[in-house]
Amino acid sequence: MKHTLALSVSAALTLGAMNAEAFTQPTHKRIVKDAISYMAAHPDTTEYNKLAAAAQAAGYSMEQFAEVLGQGAYDVDDFADTFICGAVTGDCVEAPVWGAGASIVKYTSYWHFQNHTRGGDAHGNDLGGYNYDLLTVWGAVDNLAATWLVGDHLDDGKGGMTGWCFFWSCSEDSEYNSYGITEANYRQGSSSNKNMYKDFEKIPFQPIDNLGQHWYNEFWKNPTAQMLGFTLHTTDLLQPHHTWTTSDLNHSGWEGWVEDNYTALDLNNDSLVTNALNSFTPVPANQKDIRPLLTQGGAISYSQGGIVLSSTSASDRTQVAQVVIPHAIAMTVHVLNHAANRF
Repeated sequence: MKHTLALSVSAALTLGAMNAEAFTQPTHKRIVKDAISYMAAHPDTTEYNKLAAAAQAAGYSMEQFAEVLGQGAYDVDDFADTFICGAVTGDCVEAPVWGAGASIVKYTSYWHFQNHTRGGDAHGNDLGGYNYDLLTVWGAVDNLAATWLVGDHLDDGKGGMTGWCFFWSCSEDSEYNSYGITEANYRQGSSSNKNMYKDFEKIPFQPIDNLGQHWYNEFWKNPTAQMLGFTLHTTDLLQPHHTWTTSDLNHSGWEGWVEDNYTALDLNNDSLVTNALNSFTPVPANQKDIRPLLTQGGAISYSQGGIVLSSTSASDRTQVAQVVIPHAIAMTVHVLNHAANRF
């Protein structure tokens, strides 16, 4: 167990403003739109025509279809699906009060990691998600959350988990069965028990590829643009902080920089995306598990982007951005190619 920090209220508020969600929501949306634009420019090497036919059948123009897909990728950061309950207060909330004013302030973001610095997790996943106790890189934001939430547990509705009991009373203000719904959705063949979620500082959150697989399964059952858009939030895997796994270490500064410089650096450059496509092994048409493809994206950001955790220089950031954004677009193209055969 790493040492946590005793922080003043003013320091907590300052650090709260640093907390973030991986690529900014507008960047998530733009990656999806750029993937569709790339497919439109390369109908002979992508499944663009099938995708366009599906959009037309659903009553969308391609511009509208791209907007709905991109909005789905954007919206995952706003899900109100993860509540953590106070060990002392019994109050279950979806965000820390010290996160007020931050770009992303919801606990749902803890499902958006895939830790490539370690092996398998307690659930049996080949690569785990966010787990404060097992982080290999971390910073003050990670420590702040673990200090603030020490002993707090994931809301399990009426499932029986409670905080610390005083005077024979165990009050609980459950808001949402995050364990029975969200965690169960993201379990995806792995195993879990409630004891894993009783103390925030040791919680092994499910990895983001499981999140993506859940929404892709939902898309497969009910092929809508929104469900497919939710799947595409997995471009978080091309954000190095989400594969090195930390909420800190220039996390939000890097995200903002990518959004601000996306156009100037021509990060959706056609040739860069074409080259990036070859870095992935496509999902076979007869398989529905897209996690191997998603993990390939995570391996790229982990191996190529670690410098942005320690450096804020424009040259270092440019070098990484010119790798991870084209690969995020390329990974999205691969998912869309596979999905086009379901419509």
